[in-house]
Amino acid sequence: MQRIKQREVAVWDWKVRLFHWLMVGCFAGAWLTAEQEHWRLLHVALGYGMAALVAFRLVWGVCGSRHARFSSFVRGPRAVLAYLRSLLSGKPQHYTGHNPAGAVAIVLMLATTLATVASGWLLYTGRAGEWMEEVHESIAGLMLAIVAVHVAGVLAASWLHRENLVKAMFTGRKRDS
Repeated sequence: MQRIKQREVAVWDWKVRLFHWLMVGCFAGAWLTAEQEHWRLLHVALGYGMAALVAFRLVWGVCGSRHARFSSFVRGPRAVLAYLRSLLSGKPQHYTGHNPAGAVAIVLMLATTLATVASGWLLYTGRAGEWMEEVHESIAGLMLAIVAVHVAGVLAASWLHRENLVKAMFTGRKRDS
């Protein structure tokens, strides 16, 4: 039986891809510099960079390209549960853009980024007591857990859909559904 090659289409524009990889770099850098006092200014700059990136992504999520807009991929709980059920069945629904579970991860990462930056700013500027350090670290830890689930989801979806989603986040091209 001959396998029919499905066409690839442009999905993620260069702005979404650049945002994604800059966010990866900023978060990794901030995480790695968190406990070293001599890297404090770099840590703070990376945090502010993440805030700027989230601000851009929120704007681009409203007025950006088709697959960048939140309205094209953020769905309700029923759609998320249906997608997760389809994953567990071994016959996952395919989405050209972000799938509903990926959308949840994106929203959670954007929200935890803002919470991490806000708590870090309160701590750095002395507007909150030392207790804010625990809050800041806890939110950053939560964000790391969400990132880990996101990466696991990308790998699982790549395997189940037989497509390389990491490559797609570099090239912007993905198999059409």
